[in-house]
Amino acid sequence: MPRLHPDGALIVIIYKKSCMKELKDKLVVITGASSGVGKAMAHEFASYGTKLVLAARKKEALDEVVAECNALGAVTEGIVTDTRVSQEVQLLAKAAFEFGGTIDVWINNAGVLAAGPLDEVPSIINENVIRTNLLGYINGAQEVLPYFKIQRSGILINNISVGGWLPVPYATAYSASKFGLRGFSEALKGELSRYPDIHVVDIYPGFLDTPGIQHAANYTGKVLKPAPPLSDPRKVARAVVKLVRNPKSKKTIGLMSGFLQLSYALFPLLTRNITGMVIRKYLEQANEIDHTSGNVLKPVNFGTGIDGGWRIKKIPREAKIGLVILGGITVGGYLLGRKI
Repeated sequence: MPRLHPDGALIVIIYKKSCMKELKDKLVVITGASSGVGKAMAHEFASYGTKLVLAARKKEALDEVVAECNALGAVTEGIVTDTRVSQEVQLLAKAAFEFGGTIDVWINNAGVLAAGPLDEVPSIINENVIRTNLLGYINGAQEVLPYFKIQRSGILINNISVGGWLPVPYATAYSASKFGLRGFSEALKGELSRYPDIHVVDIYPGFLDTPGIQHAANYTGKVLKPAPPLSDPRKVARAVVKLVRNPKSKKTIGLMSGFLQLSYALFPLLTRNITGMVIRKYLEQANEIDHTSGNVLKPVNFGTGIDGGWRIKKIPREAKIGLVILGGITVGGYLLGRKI
């Protein structure tokens, strides 16, 4: 185990105190805060004493994370909110401003997933994936921007994920929403270019070990497992805190996210086809399961933790092989490009 530099502990203490001073008086809004990376973000900000307004659809799960954040030293309020409904997001922004006297940071994070061949996923499911993942983020931005403009400052963070760069076969509505988010955010940055202290920050984490895939609508007829390697969602939460202190236009989080982005940029057709082949191969061998709408239409009664528990489970062989193939192609193509 590496030894800490003699001054390392002091540096950590100074950094923590500096963060607490900066973050303690900020008001941060997080949507989709009742599980997964949203909950990890809430815990991370709470450890710095930040004032928090947390939003999710399920009151019981929201009450749980509010209590946890208060125990960590934050002043926290939970607002039951369905981000698909613009009126509810408007009320969330109003309540946040009244609670904190300002809105310093708004994190668009609430998202859902639906898996299955496009023609076998009910249209209402696809529509609500788009409504949550894309229109929900637009609703959040639309309601917080008037506060930011009055303040002449603010940070809007969009959790887009690697799905904003990498198309996912058998999750077409999800891919549409994530690619749409990237375009939405870029256009919004152009609108706000005359406001130098209003920042729009896009984050692109890779695959995370969260309960998200357990919550997914599943019309494949097979048990779903996330693609490896999986990262700790707390890593994303720590990165977001750093971005609040030092905003950047976009941030890729994790080597895998950057690798997949590069792979698709260099070899879009090959990357897309290999991804589809790997998913099909996995589905051929996976255990059968009934179709489910998951949490797309309404919240579910399970999976309210930060972790999904997948990192301690066996990684599907097909996913390993697919990553090796993509890795070889990407590295080879990159090196060839440098020679050319």
